[in-house]
Amino acid sequence: MVMTGTHRGDMAGVPASGNTVEFGGTDIIRVEDGKVAEHWGSTDTLSLMQQIGAIPQ
Repeated sequence: MVMTGTHRGDMAGVPASGNTVEFGGTDIIRVEDGKVAEHWGSTDTLSLMQQIGAIPQ
């Protein structure tokens, strides 16, 4: 998935920058008997933190 948004509030101690951000992630869901049995997820947090100015690019 690709998520987009605007950094309008404090995130991890970084005050709102007003920057538009776009970062990716992956969710893998295993379904068994019609129910979610397992879920794995990963988000590109490094890219997000760079875009809000928390760490250098």
